[in-house]
Amino acid sequence: MLDPEIYHRLLSEAEATSPALHAAIAAIGPIAVAPPLHASVAERLFVEIVNQQLSTKAAFAIGSRIEAAAQSRGMKLRDLFVPGFEAVLRGCGVSANKVRALHAVREAEARGLLGADLGLMPHAERSAILCGIRGVGPWTADMVGIFHFLDPDIWPAGDVAAVGVLRRLTGRDDTEAVAARFAPYRSILARYLWRSRDAAAPAVAAA
Repeated sequence: MLDPEIYHRLLSEAEATSPALHAAIAAIGPIAVAPPLHASVAERLFVEIVNQQLSTKAAFAIGSRIEAAAQSRGMKLRDLFVPGFEAVLRGCGVSANKVRALHAVREAEARGLLGADLGLMPHAERSAILCGIRGVGPWTADMVGIFHFLDPDIWPAGDVAAVGVLRRLTGRDDTEAVAARFAPYRSILARYLWRSRDAAAPAVAAA
């Protein structure tokens, strides 16, 4: 569960920033910051690359096909992300550009660029390394920092949802300046904004 001191600091800053933002954070209450879902940075990048610019439904379908293709060959998922399996991945629905990006992640991992030492680096330095890999941009680097390395102070300026919710709750367009007031806990602010968006999403009626 989120440290009470951090939670109350966020509440205090939100109260001074916008009543609506304060109300949104208060309604959610202290959140739990889940541990990383993936064993390595490479595993996280594989998922991000496959899912880029896809709906949740499409991403799940493609991921399921890749998993089935690996299992049918007695292989691990990552073992398909090397030269020689391009046709298999393309048959699963992975674009040619994404196939090349998956290869690039494997190459970066083999060169030792994706080790645990990334977690010891400042985000800007880590992001520069990640963005040097084909198919990895600033948004993906931010997501890795927030959800894999649990860095508490990253503002994902390229995330449409976080920026949009902050703009809506504060009525301000200078969202980076607003988010800066929450340093060194901007990642935590983003988590609250995503939770607020999800809470506001209309429920899907059962068929």
